[in-house]
Amino acid sequence: MNGLSLSKKYYEKYAPCLIREFPHLEGKMAFGLVGEGSQCFGFDDEISRDHDFAPGFCIWLSEDDYAASGKSLQAAYAKLPKDFGGFRSSDALITAEGAKRLGVFSVNGFYEQFLGTDTVPEEAFEWLLIPESRLAVCTNGEVFHDPSGLFTDFRSRLLDFYPEDALRKKLAARAAVMSQSGQYNLLRSIKRRDITGASLAAARFAEATLSMMHLLNRRYTPFYKWAFHSAMKLEHLAQCCPLLEKIWEVPHMISDGKMHEAYELAFNITESICTAVAEELNRQNFSRGKSAFLQDHLNDIMSGIKDPKIASLPPMADIEG
Repeated sequence: MNGLSLSKKYYEKYAPCLIREFPHLEGKMAFGLVGEGSQCFGFDDEISRDHDFAPGFCIWLSEDDYAASGKSLQAAYAKLPKDFGGFRSSDALITAEGAKRLGVFSVNGFYEQFLGTDTVPEEAFEWLLIPESRLAVCTNGEVFHDPSGLFTDFRSRLLDFYPEDALRKKLAARAAVMSQSGQYNLLRSIKRRDITGASLAAARFAEATLSMMHLLNRRYTPFYKWAFHSAMKLEHLAQCCPLLEKIWEVPHMISDGKMHEAYELAFNITESICTAVAEELNRQNFSRGKSAFLQDHLNDIMSGIKDPKIASLPPMADIEG
């Protein structure tokens, strides 16, 4: 049983107890599991259970209801059984951060802790100020029950994804980094027999590629540890994942003195991935260029940006670095 399934069963067992104890909140409480932790993404395994893993769920209230009843509801939630489904919530294993992942929240307060704002961004530039991983965290998991729709409405507007201008800017930044790190600097590092430089270039290329893949699937890229795991499940460009796995052979080849093999492998991997990305950019009408060198697509991507503030930014500029 993974954490999300455990959470839902725990909710089904004990949420009715809270509803009976707080009848004035019936129809006003939203229940689910959303936020930080691999279980919220459905990526958890046995290793994940050594910290911040416990039976439990989230409850979201309006600002007014939270101010009036949040503390008493949290106290009642804290009294729910710690043992459930063969698992136990152990205080010794819950970090200070993990202890804040379950229980009672206000809707706006929950989103503000991740977004830095308690409202959905209105301007495209505002979206660029929020890291993708933060957006991924507050739109993952599952909402079990939300009769008022307050929590789900906020969530749905985030899941509508970036405005066109913000998306184009991010795509341009990823294309620029992919071409610079993978199609250019990785190959030059191999020629110099620079293992560290090649490793860093490969890592930067992989990270930018994973973000590009998520962006072209209208999905927010999760925390780097889970980005590859998430990418394997994407509808478009998932074929790039096996290629990314092979790129880590390059530094070992350099170390073994196999320079020709290292160069050929790095070239084939980066060229194959960038070709696939270029074709997807074409298919989604972000670019008309046919070149496999992603730097050549920047003008097409950027030319579609209407916001002058975003259009004036350098292609590589982005909050994700």
